[in-house]
Amino acid sequence: MRFASLGSGSEGNGLVVEKNATRLLMDCGFGLKDSIERLGKQGLTPEDLTGILVTHEHDDHSGSAFKLANKFRLPVWLTYGTLKMIERSLPGSHNVKINLIDSHQPFIIGDIEVHPFPVPHDAREPVQFTFSDGVRKLGVLTDTGTSTPHIETMLNCCDALVLECNHDLDMLMNGPYAWHLKKRVSGRFGHLDNATSASLLKALDLSKLQHIIGAHLSAKNNKPELVTRLLSEVLGCEEEWVAIADQATGFGWRTII
Repeated sequence: MRFASLGSGSEGNGLVVEKNATRLLMDCGFGLKDSIERLGKQGLTPEDLTGILVTHEHDDHSGSAFKLANKFRLPVWLTYGTLKMIERSLPGSHNVKINLIDSHQPFIIGDIEVHPFPVPHDAREPVQFTFSDGVRKLGVLTDTGTSTPHIETMLNCCDALVLECNHDLDMLMNGPYAWHLKKRVSGRFGHLDNATSASLLKALDLSKLQHIIGAHLSAKNNKPELVTRLLSEVLGCEEEWVAIADQATGFGWRTII
């Protein structure tokens, strides 16, 4: 199993998970043309995709999901709450097969088992996912204001982990955002700060971990070096071992062996 990012941050998100001929795009928060170009940079075309998973309705995650799905006849998986928030973006006459998911119920797509889990975020029915081929597990956690015992259970024993490190709390509070936005970002239903992400990581069983990626970094309220320093301290590894998902380029293919 392997995975790659099309980009990660407030300007758009997309992650591809692949096992054999099954290729799932988790979120599609870029414009249609940009999404196709970003797939191309990872050696893919939209026709290579098996389907699209949408975590929640915010534009940086769902922006062109239905457009891409309609143009290339791709099925979409999402919760009922997310569907109700973005169904207005469905073309009037469309070719999208919509699959509603339960936020606690795993399901199979091709060679990949997908297990959604709910997260506290300011959206209608947001989820994140783990992906497994029966032996290896990739966990993805972004767009959550806090951790929960259930989140920690879901992310235990991952072989690879994409973990939100959205902001440094001091940079956020002393930065240019308006006060209401600072409260939203740092609140229970906002985004994880670096220290909270590090504490979450410390609480997990990391005995199988092969890859750790810091994701959804704020361009104005964080720095990659702050993330790599904190996470490497938790892991007891060199800072270079901790990767960062970049907004412009994401990250290239990572193979879980």
